[in-house]
Amino acid sequence: MGSVRLVSAIYGTPVIERLFRVSERGSTVGRELRGGLVTFVTMSYIIVLNPLILGSFTPDGPDAKTDVLGNVLGVPQVAAVTALAAGVMTLLFGLIANYPFAIATGLGINTLVAVTLAPLMSWPEAMGLVVVDGLIIVLLAATGFRTAVFNAVPPALKAAIAVGIGLFIAFVGLVDAGFVRRIADAAGTTVPVGLGIGNSIASWPTFVFVVGLLITAVLVARGVRAGILLGVVTSTVIAIIVESIVHVGPSAGTNPKGWALSVPTLPDSVVRLPDLSLVGAVSFGAFVHLGLLTVVLLVFTLVLANFFDAMGTMTGLGQQAGLVDKDGQLPAVGRALIVEGAGAVVGGAASASSNTVFVESAAGIAEGARTGLANMLTGVLFLLAMFFTPLYSVVPIEAAAPALVIVGALLMRQITQIDFTEFRVALPAFLTIVVMPFTYSIANGIGAGFISYTVLAAATGRARAVHPLMWVVSVAFVGYFAVGPLRALFRG
Repeated sequence: MGSVRLVSAIYGTPVIERLFRVSERGSTVGRELRGGLVTFVTMSYIIVLNPLILGSFTPDGPDAKTDVLGNVLGVPQVAAVTALAAGVMTLLFGLIANYPFAIATGLGINTLVAVTLAPLMSWPEAMGLVVVDGLIIVLLAATGFRTAVFNAVPPALKAAIAVGIGLFIAFVGLVDAGFVRRIADAAGTTVPVGLGIGNSIASWPTFVFVVGLLITAVLVARGVRAGILLGVVTSTVIAIIVESIVHVGPSAGTNPKGWALSVPTLPDSVVRLPDLSLVGAVSFGAFVHLGLLTVVLLVFTLVLANFFDAMGTMTGLGQQAGLVDKDGQLPAVGRALIVEGAGAVVGGAASASSNTVFVESAAGIAEGARTGLANMLTGVLFLLAMFFTPLYSVVPIEAAAPALVIVGALLMRQITQIDFTEFRVALPAFLTIVVMPFTYSIANGIGAGFISYTVLAAATGRARAVHPLMWVVSVAFVGYFAVGPLRALFRG
């Protein structure tokens, strides 16, 4: 009984109540801490997944994610800064916004950085654009303009952007796992991609992906907390067993049936001091050698990709936690949006990519979390996770790819918000959704959707119903698509 009184005395102090208003929101310290733990377990897969999306083990591997200079981000270093940025931002969000919404590297944005930005510039320059993106979002939130722009985009296009990003993420997972592969040019066929090798999964790594996908899907379908993380862990164990028995070996560009990135073997150690050398590796040189128009459009794409996902996620989490007012708004949402926008600044400065609110925070809310106190435990656990980076090099991309497909499927749920019976809405939404994975670009999908929406609205006599900001965005995307011809014209 004495220990119970001691704990109650510590956590029941006026300081805790004044900072987080735990009892005012109908919660308890125990519920908050339990919710914080569940949130961490549910979303900690990002420490495994983000390094495999942004990082590489060697610069000369067949699937190495190199920048324009041929450099790569090391997987252990990315894992360390991913945990660092998530820990810092989750703590700040809990202290300043007092909501149980944890923050970490956003899926979708990191893929955009790896696939779209890095091939055009150096990694420090790509992260510099992420920082600029964050500064713009903070400014928009501080001035109230962020809400205005959000309201300017029709709900159908907001939903389509989320769905398109989901398909894009899923496609990246399928390709990384070898389940979908490019087909070399051959006589009599024009099919660009196919199933595995010779229309069969045909390799042990892809088999691990398929089994991992089914296991993760069952866990998520049954509502198992941390189902995605458990799926990645289980798939990794299976991969280690398979490699120890079959000795598949690395792909290395010559063995199509080998592991694409890392060979799943047990590490020499479990705990290691985190390598934080990527912190501060930021440059703004892209503005000089890429041209102002190209960089502005790339930053604009980052802002768009960050913009709508965070707003929707925070609204949904607030509703689940019962924190919204009678008008469906979160109290003091402006402060929360400013801190959330700062996640992109911190994530870019740490080379972890943009950080944003995670929908997996819903698991902690379901456990009773209602205040930022839950974030205190979640944030501390992320900081401790920096010291376990050797474990992350064990995970092959084939074991992590199921998480991408599952997250893509979860984002697909927003398709129900689109009225496909109205063609002037259906086509822009459809183009937004399909152009993203088909062109391997989130920016292309958003641009196709915005331009087609404004054109169809004008052609059907509804031009005045389109918000002026939508016209501005659409014109900007016309310039984005015409960058090549415009450059050639001006050179001439």
